[in-house]
Amino acid sequence: MNMKKMVSLTLAGVMALSLMACSAQNSSASSESASAPSSSASQAAGETQTPETVTITSLNASKEAAELEVPYDPQRIAILDMASLDILDALGVGDRVVGTASTSLEYLQDYINDDIANIGTIKEADLEAVMACEPDVIFIGGRLAASYDALSEIAPVVYLATDTELGVVESVRQNALTIASIFGLEEKVDSLMADFDARIAALSEFAAGKTAIVGMVTSGSYNVLGNDGRCSMIGREIGFENIGVDANIDTSTHGNEASFEFIVEKAPDYIFVMDRDAAIGTDGAKLAQEIMENELVMSTSAYKNGNVVYLAHPAVWYTAEGGITALDLMLQDLESELLA
Repeated sequence: MNMKKMVSLTLAGVMALSLMACSAQNSSASSESASAPSSSASQAAGETQTPETVTITSLNASKEAAELEVPYDPQRIAILDMASLDILDALGVGDRVVGTASTSLEYLQDYINDDIANIGTIKEADLEAVMACEPDVIFIGGRLAASYDALSEIAPVVYLATDTELGVVESVRQNALTIASIFGLEEKVDSLMADFDARIAALSEFAAGKTAIVGMVTSGSYNVLGNDGRCSMIGREIGFENIGVDANIDTSTHGNEASFEFIVEKAPDYIFVMDRDAAIGTDGAKLAQEIMENELVMSTSAYKNGNVVYLAHPAVWYTAEGGITALDLMLQDLESELLA
């Protein structure tokens, strides 16, 4: 074989070996690429995507339950309902509040300051002030139902209330879960509500077989309340037999004025008194005790046995029922008088 031919064969062999090596390398790279996802794909597969919005159930302008889409984990909150503010505070997201209604409630005074805008009252919203806050979401209670549509032009409006059929405790639990779901904090609710059922049970054991008249003092008179509105927990959940309910059918707003002769005639074991004038700070109003401790009431067995119960936190019962701290204080008012 001549030298030229040998060189040609050698070159051909080298080229073949090189091609085989390249092919094997490419095959290995392709195999690695197919079996191992890229780092960005791995991250995407392992992450839980945070939703932009969440759908909850709250009340609409007609006070009917309806689905509402709200931003998930909102950063700017406007509050025109003290029960909702109470729940937000308990959940640990109170630092998101940029505007709130005025309130005299001691446990919410951290939210009354120069850094948080005053946006009205629980009965009347300052729409311009609400708009200036640029809220992501707005919370209201029943007193502002008529403003629901106007406020909805600014941001989604979460309108929650207590349901007397459901009961105050269960209403607080459900409303707290609704609010918590907006922030992904549902797991906190059970611990916040942990001891309420046991406290209700202890009070119920005491109330078994006992009669009561429940009412509020306002403008110098005593208005009887039923089991359909304010203070309904005393009859509906605690279990006193509320014998004042036949004063009239509907007592859900301010009750129905009852004569002191009516109280004498009914002869309840207990008389519960909520001072509305003190709750709303009525100038010059007489204290409930001054009005109730008249000759007629003082002739009753309830008075003689020390069973006239003045609710120590009337502003909570009247303006903030439905909050977690509020429920604690309401139960304390009953426990301190009945179980002490």
